[in-house]
Amino acid sequence: MTIKSSFLSRLAATGAIFVSLAVTAQAQTEWVLPSAYPQTNYHVENLNQFAADVDKATNGELKITVHPNASLFKAPDIKRAVQTGQAQAGEVLLSLHENENPVFGIDVIPFLATSFEQSKKLWDASKETVAAALDEQGVKLLYATPWPPQGIYAKKEINSAADLKGLKWRAYNVGTSRIAEIVGAQPVTVQAAELPQALATGVVEALMTSSATGVDSKIWESLTHYYDTQAWLPKNVIFVNKGAFEALDPAMQKAVEEAAAAAETRGWALAEEKTKGYMAALTENGMTVAPPSDQLKSDMDAVGATLTEAWLEKAGDDGKAIIDAYKKM
Repeated sequence: MTIKSSFLSRLAATGAIFVSLAVTAQAQTEWVLPSAYPQTNYHVENLNQFAADVDKATNGELKITVHPNASLFKAPDIKRAVQTGQAQAGEVLLSLHENENPVFGIDVIPFLATSFEQSKKLWDASKETVAAALDEQGVKLLYATPWPPQGIYAKKEINSAADLKGLKWRAYNVGTSRIAEIVGAQPVTVQAAELPQALATGVVEALMTSSATGVDSKIWESLTHYYDTQAWLPKNVIFVNKGAFEALDPAMQKAVEEAAAAAETRGWALAEEKTKGYMAALTENGMTVAPPSDQLKSDMDAVGATLTEAWLEKAGDDGKAIIDAYKKM
């Protein structure tokens, strides 16, 4: 072989490598998935595992990068970002968007589903309707995972709803705002990522949220009491832009759906497992943790009845069908 032909052979081989790398680069699809919760929260841990499962199942052809703690988009903006293609996928608290469609608020009707078992039944009864509503908005539902039961935090003893009157109450969705109005508290809209600062500066004096959020925000640094009312178990939904999903080949679509199914099963188990630890952490950090008094429970039951009636009126036939199906399970 002459020097010239040898050089040409090496050049051709090098060119083939570059072509191969270019094809590989073009074949790889990258998604961003924003979340509003801290890296250490189990929802985000589950998201990271979901992304890793997709990466493995697609041999690295689909890479999903999770952006936690509202670092890419604030909580109320994530869904819109996915609808408009600014992000390919996202995680949101479903009830944040109840104003768009009442079915998105199904899981925050007070005292309708107060345990993990009941909450899962409610999700099974509502999942198809929720998925259809999201589909109309250009997003495909992948999976949902619950938060621990919701309780009341305050910086003083709360024995009845009257004790909440006048307190600055953190609201993050339609339901929590309405609770504030009914009990005479002052609703202040604060999302999870801004909660620690709102607590530290006295912007929030009381709120209804999960033990998980209490631990994430080190709530004991600002508030003193937690009442385990188990009012509801809200859910996060994880979804993808329909166009982004449909652009995947069938094998990759299947990989995403299978990883999502595994993430949903894992997420429900994680939530129940983590709840015990979160409750223990509140006590260990000096909070007074107690069940609600009979009067507080009675007062909150009355609030729940009012909100259930209002929700059913808004949700119409779809809402009634979900509740009827749930009660038969």
